[in-house]
Order: sequence, then C-alpha cells, then structure tokens
Amino acid sequence: MPIERNTGRKPTAKELAEAKRIAALPKEVQRQHPSALPADPSKLDHINTYGWLPEFYIDKPFRCRDCGKEEIWKAADQKWYYEKTRAHTDATAVRCHDCRRARKATAQRGRNA
Repeated sequence: MPIERNTGRKPTAKELAEAKRIAALPKEVQRQHPSALPADPSKLDHINTYGWLPEFYIDKPFRCRDCGKEEIWKAADQKWYYEKTRAHTDATAVRCHDCRRARKATAQRGRNA
C-alpha cells in the first residue's frame, strides 16, 4: 500500500495556521525549526545571481491567484523545484493544484486543436 504524502493540498485549518505562524517567525528561528529543510548550495549553482539564495526551506502558505483558495507549498516540494528541476529562486507557488491542473489542460487542448 503506497504511503500518502502530505502535499499541502487541502490543508486543515490547523496546518494552515501552523504554516503561517512559522512563516512569520524571524529567519534565525525558522532555520532552527524542526520542519526546516537545509538547502544544498551545490545544487543551486545554476542560479547566476548576486542576490538571495535559500539557506533552508520552510512550508509556505499562499493564496491561489485564480480562485483564492489557500494551500501550502511544502518545504520538500520547494527543495525539489529549486534543486532538482533547477528552477530560479524567484519562482514561487501562485496557483493551487486544481487551478494549475486546469490551466495545463487548457494549454494542452490549445496545442492539440
């Protein structure tokens, strides 16, 4: 039986409140929080910038720009996005899972037309 992983979709009020609480803490406290995931600087070398590079990742609550639903962008998903897919650290979650899926389906239909 596959293990279900908490993806941040459809968070409970308690999970959302905790993510907001942690996100509001000072960076020094966030870094020491048990849920913080350390960043691997060697996997961020694709970012050619003089600006900010993450030292760690925490769960980040966000409100979908299309439907207004609140979700959590999990620290593990951020680590994967920035370090594995090599995305730029200026990119952040702005759409919920359902709106992203609908947007991709619309784009796919447009390509197949």
